[in-house]
Amino acid sequence: MQGEVERGRVPGAVALVARRGRLAYFESYGRRDPAGGAPMAKDSIFRIYSMTKPIVSVAAMMLLEGGRFLLSDPIEKYIPELGNRKVAVTRGSEIDLVDADRSITIQDLLRHTSGLTYEFRGSGPVHKQYMAERIYSRNQSNADQVATLGKLPLIAQPGARWEYSRSTDVLGRLVEVLSGLTLGEYLQRYILAPLGMVDTAFYVPAHELARIAEAFSKDPDTGSGVQLINVREAPKFESGGGGLVSTAGDYARFLQMLLNRGKLEGIRYLSRKTIELMTADHLGPISGAPDLLLPGYGFGLGFAVRLQAGISHVPGSVGQYFWGGLAGTTFWVDPAEELFAIMLIQGPGQRDYFRNLFRDLVYAAFDD
Repeated sequence: MQGEVERGRVPGAVALVARRGRLAYFESYGRRDPAGGAPMAKDSIFRIYSMTKPIVSVAAMMLLEGGRFLLSDPIEKYIPELGNRKVAVTRGSEIDLVDADRSITIQDLLRHTSGLTYEFRGSGPVHKQYMAERIYSRNQSNADQVATLGKLPLIAQPGARWEYSRSTDVLGRLVEVLSGLTLGEYLQRYILAPLGMVDTAFYVPAHELARIAEAFSKDPDTGSGVQLINVREAPKFESGGGGLVSTAGDYARFLQMLLNRGKLEGIRYLSRKTIELMTADHLGPISGAPDLLLPGYGFGLGFAVRLQAGISHVPGSVGQYFWGGLAGTTFWVDPAEELFAIMLIQGPGQRDYFRNLFRDLVYAAFDD
């Protein structure tokens, strides 16, 4: 990683590996902000984008454990705007709208089979509608976004295919509806504060701004501009799918809780059986985008899940689960090896390379 920093492919990074309840490796490299000279620190704060999803998925499952919903419940039972959906059938540059075969369930949202999409996942008519409606705007409430999603067609029938999407943003709104709290308040009260995740939030407070890790202004491989979300002030939109900032130390506490099957330092967050359910495959024969749903993997309730020892081009164990973020952050948990690992960078264009490299190097270091 130091070599990659010196070659100018990434400003800096933080890497953490824990195994069998002990910290095995924790180092920082390079600069925190390429525009300045400050070195990267282990407690630097990163935009974790889609590494927000596992945290919000845990929040939803805590409500499930409280008997607030069933996984099979249609989402319109709690968010009426998402009922009576239409599905877009593309015909060239045009679309026809047909009725959805069934409702979107909460399980569909957790496993990304809802028929929702992300505006940046393509250039088809539905993606263009998402862009036109500024579905990504941070100047909206979570309720506003869901109301807009309710007016847009689905890209596929619910349950038909795995489509990475704004499903977890909808889950964040579900948490608000069921709890009576904002998503940020719920996460703080029931997950972040109890776990001691003191630097994880939807923005960085003024007195901690100097700790924010930044990306290059231009991608070192393509020369195109790089723009990350502004986390220097509280957003109106608390994105359950990609809005949090965090540190390696904070996220390590969350992953240790998962590896401990729902418990950390005497506090139970989820039951062992709920963790087993979340980290099992929920797709079966349902297929999806091969650039994200890697060969040899399925998807659980918030994570990709490894199904086979082989097939994949990276090492791992059956039962391993992982996810990452748009700016380059990544983690995985390997229960068979009693291990979890985190790498935090702010390099969107280099994220796939570094994720694979990091996994290769960690498993190559095994001595027993």
